[in-house]
Amino acid sequence: MSGFWYLIVPALGGYAVASLYLLKKPQVLHRRKRTAFHCTHISHRGGCGERIESTMEAFTHAVKQGTEMLELDCHMTHDGHVVVSHDENLLRQTGHDVTISSLRLQDLPLYKDRLEVTFNAGHYSSGADRKFALLEDLFRKFPEIPISIEIKENNNQLIEKVSALVKRYHREEITVWASANSAILTKCRQTNGAMPYSFSIYRGVLLLLFFYSGLLPFVPLGESLLQFYLPRIFNRTFIPENTFLRNRMVVFLIEKVTMRKSLFKHLAARGIQVHLFVCNKEEDIRAALEVGATGVMSDYPSLLSSVLCRNKRQE
Repeated sequence: MSGFWYLIVPALGGYAVASLYLLKKPQVLHRRKRTAFHCTHISHRGGCGERIESTMEAFTHAVKQGTEMLELDCHMTHDGHVVVSHDENLLRQTGHDVTISSLRLQDLPLYKDRLEVTFNAGHYSSGADRKFALLEDLFRKFPEIPISIEIKENNNQLIEKVSALVKRYHREEITVWASANSAILTKCRQTNGAMPYSFSIYRGVLLLLFFYSGLLPFVPLGESLLQFYLPRIFNRTFIPENTFLRNRMVVFLIEKVTMRKSLFKHLAARGIQVHLFVCNKEEDIRAALEVGATGVMSDYPSLLSSVLCRNKRQE
């Protein structure tokens, strides 16, 4: 039995040393990813704290404020148009209990004139533009702005239409597939494998398991972005529907487990961007940067620009 320990202890020690070394120097095993963009300033739903979410006015305002990436969600109308909208059901956004897929483009209702900011409960945005934007119009207006597109529906036709638009406007290098659902993300990649993609929830959990087991430095990663909540926003600027996330101890543990500077540094060294969201207060933006985020996603693009500018002057 003692002979077994004479073998296993040095082996485990060697594994631990190699893992720690490669965690800090991943370039020994992995070629650094070279994406066509590197974004520090990301506008969530087009900067929905300052203009009505996902409208052309919101996206235009965010770009004027210096955003480097637009984040959005897509759904498809009954007559086959790809519309930018966070929700499929329009009750929250318009007051009408209808779905986008049940309506023709011309029959879509207008947004409410005041819309509560999801990640800043009790605060509202407004604007002159209350019309739903088409993804194609967004591509046409902002041909060089990177865009992260989250696909929430397991809808082959929607995925194929988004891919076709990306190809038509020659945006494959600067348009990101995103989905919390691994099965949907797999379909996205099968439809258009030339586009960079982010981690799904399942892959994010695996990432943490690899990190804590010491396997991460040895594992190849196909993703180009990790987009994850800043846990401290729960129950303060964002009230989650999941009651599990309303428990302070649960949120505390999530933050301790996920907000690991060494993990984010390792990913950044491999060319994988880390975007933390949704940071709607200066203290949250600074917290995201301090923990190692390469990018910050906010509903308030002008606030984010201001904080990033001040932060740069202090460096």
